[in-house]
Amino acid sequence: MTTTTAATAVPRRRRRARPAGGRGKPLSYLLLAAVLASSVFPLYWTFVVASSDNSAIGEATPPLVPGGNLMENISRVFDSSEFSLALMNSAIVATTVAVGNVFFSALAGFAFARLRFRGRNALLVTVVATMMVPTQLGIIPLYLLTTELGWTGHLQALIVPALVSAFGVFWMRQAVDETVPTELVEAAMMDGCSLVRIFWHVALPAIRPAAAVLGLFTFMGAWNDFFWPLVVLNPENPTVQVALSVLASGYYTDYALMLTGALLGVLPVLAVFLLLARQIVGGIMAGAVKG
Repeated sequence: MTTTTAATAVPRRRRRARPAGGRGKPLSYLLLAAVLASSVFPLYWTFVVASSDNSAIGEATPPLVPGGNLMENISRVFDSSEFSLALMNSAIVATTVAVGNVFFSALAGFAFARLRFRGRNALLVTVVATMMVPTQLGIIPLYLLTTELGWTGHLQALIVPALVSAFGVFWMRQAVDETVPTELVEAAMMDGCSLVRIFWHVALPAIRPAAAVLGLFTFMGAWNDFFWPLVVLNPENPTVQVALSVLASGYYTDYALMLTGALLGVLPVLAVFLLLARQIVGGIMAGAVKG
């Protein structure tokens, strides 16, 4: 009878253990939503002002929805300054600098991470130490050099000094050290691969996410650079940031005109981010999931 009772007894349901972080999920979502809203709102407000006129902006209650003057303001931007030339110049400079930084920094990073040569560590420390020197200290010597070379007023004065950076070299060196095993490089050497083929077919595919992140950072830095283009370029041959300063100058501040130019200036950066979004997320998450 005991056996029958035990066999026919209904088993008790076990309570499922709730995840430890289950209670914190709504709070996390609210925090992420607040961060997203605070990040997107400046761009939205720029679009609202760019699509309105100055009379609407000057009202006691500013507009919160887009207006209907966007195309008119865009036409005013191109009529008031050399904005089309500025967009083209910034695109040329930022793209060339980004590609050059990725290529040369990847080469230097591969050499520092996987090649053995005398003075390697001392040279790497010297390269990293240059990051502590303020950029403004090199403006006068760099200007004198560009003047001596006859580059003043030309885009090569912006491109050539920025083709490689200490941050890029250090970034790519860390990427190669984490993603390209030494054994793989040694095996490729034993198979008769040259250093160029090892870099191109072994190292470069492995560090592609890190290269995409470096490319985006470099593109943004070159696109948003203002001080050096203002010093070395002529007003007739500006970049986007210099053209925006021209729009902001005058007897009174035309906010609709100025923020329309800012909206046009930020669109290429957003396009580059969307183009490299998958690689950028992969590069950021690579270090997070390791170990």
